[in-house]
Amino acid sequence: STQSTWGTCVRLFIRVSPFVSVCCTMSLSASKHPIVHMKIAQLRDVKTDPKRFRELLKEVTTLLAYEATTDLPMKEVQVQTPLAMAVGHDVAIRVGIIPILRAGLGMVDPFLDLLPYSETWHIGMYRSESLLPIEYYNKLPAECNVDLAFVLDPMIATGNTVSATINTVKHWGCKNIKLVSVLASKAGLQSVMQQHPDVAIHVGVVDDQLEARGYIVPGLGDAGDRQFSTTH
Repeated sequence: STQSTWGTCVRLFIRVSPFVSVCCTMSLSASKHPIVHMKIAQLRDVKTDPKRFRELLKEVTTLLAYEATTDLPMKEVQVQTPLAMAVGHDVAIRVGIIPILRAGLGMVDPFLDLLPYSETWHIGMYRSESLLPIEYYNKLPAECNVDLAFVLDPMIATGNTVSATINTVKHWGCKNIKLVSVLASKAGLQSVMQQHPDVAIHVGVVDDQLEARGYIVPGLGDAGDRQFSTTH
């Protein structure tokens, strides 16, 4: 286990080089970074308008993406500087970004800023009145073409939608998956971890309560509605 400003990580790493760590067990990392918490407090605020909400979501995602990519396998590359050749490093695997529609769209750009050559595939899920996940859109190619997939969803409430998406990605053939979310309920995290103990999870904040309609309390409301001005 490791302890840092990013929280307690329940994981075992085998360090194979200064740049590569192989994760051998499930990992849950809840951020303790003060900037993450400050910006999530602003996201929660009912007075935050959609434009500012989108900006804050991108800023928080950038910080979470930085942490979620710290153990990416790297390879050495030769770089010509103005003075001499230098040894540098580049990502050694194929990375995919999979936002869950629609709320996950607001988390895509920060990942593309860090990993501009990643492929982005979309999966659409919504919750039925009984809180069961229903897939309505899937643009994954016929065969898996990535070594690592980042599944993006701002909220882990019941965990049903996220778990169903991870099932879809696993069925597609991707065995290495990381889940990145801004806010999660304890119950939702527990559900996802029980169903997918092999998936590393990175979250900003964990809230205690989940109400009967499946909303996190205190939470921040519906992340999709607040991004796209569809709150009525």
